[in-house]
Amino acid sequence: MTSTQRPPDVLPDDAPDDLGRARPGDRKESAGGAPDPEHRLRRWERAVEWPLVGVAALFLVAYAVPVVMPDASVGLRRACAWMMWATWGAFVVDYAARLALTSRRWHFVWTHPLDLAVLALPLLRPLRLVLLVSALLRLKRAGSRHLRGEVVTFAAAGTALLVLTGALAITQAERGAPGSSIANLGDGFWWAMVTMSTVGYGDMYPVTVVGRVVAVGMMLGGIALLGVVTATLASWLVEQVDATTEAEHHATRGQVEEMRAEMRAELRAMRAALADAAARVTDHDAAVTNRADDGSPPRR
Repeated sequence: MTSTQRPPDVLPDDAPDDLGRARPGDRKESAGGAPDPEHRLRRWERAVEWPLVGVAALFLVAYAVPVVMPDASVGLRRACAWMMWATWGAFVVDYAARLALTSRRWHFVWTHPLDLAVLALPLLRPLRLVLLVSALLRLKRAGSRHLRGEVVTFAAAGTALLVLTGALAITQAERGAPGSSIANLGDGFWWAMVTMSTVGYGDMYPVTVVGRVVAVGMMLGGIALLGVVTATLASWLVEQVDATTEAEHHATRGQVEEMRAEMRAELRAMRAALADAAARVTDHDAAVTNRADDGSPPRR
């Protein structure tokens, strides 16, 4: 009976990925033979992951130019505004495509609230920088697959993004406002660092409603990132202690086994010596008995 073999270059639909983990929903066909919607959704997400990170970076540039260059020409400002709307439209297309590809649309909406908020909030001018949250999520998904690598990547990108966007937003909101102590982008960066680190010197503070909203977001974000960094450091320390303890346990077990081997060898040597001594005593007693039977005096 002959057996059919799968060609070596063809993998089963539920084959694990490069790291050996199964990819749920990564089947090309559903039970009815039609393409699986979840498979198409994952293919779309993998295809647009990094391009959308680039789109979000373009949005940041378009937002930053008028803030960094307050005397920019009307044409440049208009071009930046069109670029921001175009990048927002790219995220709308991505969300609509994922919503159309999934087979459980309400579940997708319910489990992706940030993606929906990213699309809704940019319509409000002061909150347009929330669009960059999507870039942060994309970096998290596209970064290291190791848990600690994901946390470090997310924390580093989140810190840099929080400082940059906070400085831009507070400068745009506070510059030129009556009684404001934040007059330029340098002041905005100083205020963002102080606020995010929860130091709060008080030398600069927002006076507008938008600036105070930004301040609340900076404080909450700073506390969250500090918690993430602290938890990551604690996890690393616990792992190092566990590794050291495990190495000590291995060393102790090795020493115990070595001592057991030495004791077994000594016991075998002692048993051999006792057996040899017993054999000599037995031979001596036999010789004495034989001489006694022959009438010859025992040898001393």
